[in-house]
Amino acid sequence: MCQFNRVVSFIIMAMFLAGCAGVQSKAPVQPHKRDLTKGSYYTVKKGDTLYSIGFRSGHGYKRLAAWNGISPPYKIYQGQKLKLFRGTKHKKTQIKKKSNKKTSSISINNRKVLKLYWQWPVRGRLLKNFYHTGNKGIDIAGRVGQKIKAAEAGLVVYSGSGLLGYGNLLIIKHNYLYLSAYAHNRRLLVKEGQKVKKGQLIAEMGIGVDAKPALHFEIRKNGKSVNPLNYLSK
Repeated sequence: MCQFNRVVSFIIMAMFLAGCAGVQSKAPVQPHKRDLTKGSYYTVKKGDTLYSIGFRSGHGYKRLAAWNGISPPYKIYQGQKLKLFRGTKHKKTQIKKKSNKKTSSISINNRKVLKLYWQWPVRGRLLKNFYHTGNKGIDIAGRVGQKIKAAEAGLVVYSGSGLLGYGNLLIIKHNYLYLSAYAHNRRLLVKEGQKVKKGQLIAEMGIGVDAKPALHFEIRKNGKSVNPLNYLSK
């Protein structure tokens, strides 16, 4: 998943809208590379959302919103220049104070986060584990057209094919902390802004990067990819 590493806070990713934002496009005209980790600024393109930019950069949408003074519902516009860093030393101090408050909030709300009971999005053999994909999710084997289900309830914040290396991609926001991403689908069955239930059909399996039927699945916490096997039921 070398290209996967190059572009997410992912839907995902966004990766869509009550609680989602941006310059929306159900089928972005130009696919966007994932490598947003080297530059200091990014200019918003057609089809971008704050969720998708956060997913691709690895910072997550909440950090980008804080760094750029963007409030819910996190609307951005084509041509807008976004900072991919915190800013001046003075601003860092202010952000640090805000972060401390958020940390307290996260600690309080961790009980809610722990109530996320993840299920496998599809039944199949594990093709690649977290380490085989460069710490970017897992690959699950199956058959073309096999039904993909939402691993948990949430809001679809990205539905499209605009991120190079992901094919038809869905990103679901589960709460302020977690996103999940479902890549290389043959068909997407839900749209941006749609609420989905745990276990709901959301896509059909397509062909993965190794030219075999497979689903690439990621869980992201605060924009950072975490090992799904630590969250999924055994």
